Amino acid sequence: MHVTGTPQDKNSPITSKQQLIDYIASGARPRDEWRIGTEHEKFVFCKDTFRPVPYEGERSIKAILEAKGREFGWDPIMEGDYIIGLKKGGQSVTLEPGGQLELSGAPLENIHQTCSEVASHLKEAKAVSEELGISFLGVGFNPNTKREDVPRMPKGRYKIMTEYMPKRGKLGLDMMYRTATIQVNLDYSDEADMVKKFRTSLALQPIATALFANSPFTEGKPNGFMSYRSHIWTDTDPDRCGMLPFVFDESMGYEAYVDHVLNVPMYFVYRDGKYIDASGQSFKDFINGDLPAYPGHVATMQDWEDHMSTLFPEVRLKKFLELRGADGGSWNTICALPALWVGLLYDSDALDAAWDLCKGWTIEEHDILRREVPRTALQTTFKNVKLLDWAREMLEISAHGLKRRNRLNSTGEDERIFLNVLFAIVESGHSHAQTLLDKYNQEWNKDINRLFQEHAF
Repeated sequence: MHVTGTPQDKNSPITSKQQLIDYIASGARPRDEWRIGTEHEKFVFCKDTFRPVPYEGERSIKAILEAKGREFGWDPIMEGDYIIGLKKGGQSVTLEPGGQLELSGAPLENIHQTCSEVASHLKEAKAVSEELGISFLGVGFNPNTKREDVPRMPKGRYKIMTEYMPKRGKLGLDMMYRTATIQVNLDYSDEADMVKKFRTSLALQPIATALFANSPFTEGKPNGFMSYRSHIWTDTDPDRCGMLPFVFDESMGYEAYVDHVLNVPMYFVYRDGKYIDASGQSFKDFINGDLPAYPGHVATMQDWEDHMSTLFPEVRLKKFLELRGADGGSWNTICALPALWVGLLYDSDALDAAWDLCKGWTIEEHDILRREVPRTALQTTFKNVKLLDWAREMLEISAHGLKRRNRLNSTGEDERIFLNVLFAIVESGHSHAQTLLDKYNQEWNKDINRLFQEHAF
């Protein structure tokens, strides 16, 4: 997501912590320049086997990228001799470690534009994959493939992460190779606005996780969770994941987040098109020219940007806020996630109401929600009521915010139309994951292949 602000030379060496603070502060922008960036990942599978698509070959990720680029005017993103993505007009298509295909959308003004962008991307992707016998599935976790059977993509950073992940948690490799998500990137006007949005979205993130829960299967069978993807993050890497209690401290601000990032161990240094393994080493040492993996070299602002991208909390700060709590899902849920958060955070009255909803919660209560929601989603009991009731109130606040924004489409409808799928979930009383489980146990006769046949894009 592109942002404006004070320009900084990415190749300039870091000489003070203030540079790192200024980097985040430079993302602040006036309200009339706030934009919406939406990202979504999806699983790519062969229609005859329902298994993941390899990187190379006649039916492959590479073939999809080359065809999409050739037929629809996208420019290739290369790493060495490998095509690892595409870019065009502020958008990019990239690869996750297990071949999950991700669209990182352009910074847009409203959700109507977001939904058009998603529809255009999916139309193009389907056009080039149809003749290859390939299709796409939007869920939060690969429902039928063992970790060791997932193809691996030729990106240097993923090799380093693959070797490091098992040292920090039991499920990090599942996160890399078998999960898919939807996320939205949103702006802030200044430090105080960033802090209020960060706290509100972090506190309410488990409710969003419950609303979008869509990963109840592992290797063809129910796994006991509504959002197994969300559970996986609880045993991936304690250094770089979680609910970030310091965000709720009075001292929270740009500098507090910088201090947090500085204390997270590194993954790599990227130089001259190659990744240098620095896993577990200190970015502070890198700033001082004492990094064991790259002795005598000093960190640059580009290195700082790279390092910030290797943290995976439920809400992540860069030059904008990334809200990261939702499972991958269908076309209408891809549009619903940015609508939910824009309604809550981009209208001042809605932001006040959303913060009022959660400002009294303790750190222990945040942890309870984060721990319980992956398993029971909207049926989680929180403060003696079902999370369903909290979700309904959250949705109402968002809807009022979108109504006041009053961004209309060509037929005069505002952005509230994109919340319809979430209101339907609340009215039904259970998440999409529960709907899939009911189908699996009844009409599908426990045949997981039906998921691919009936719910592919």
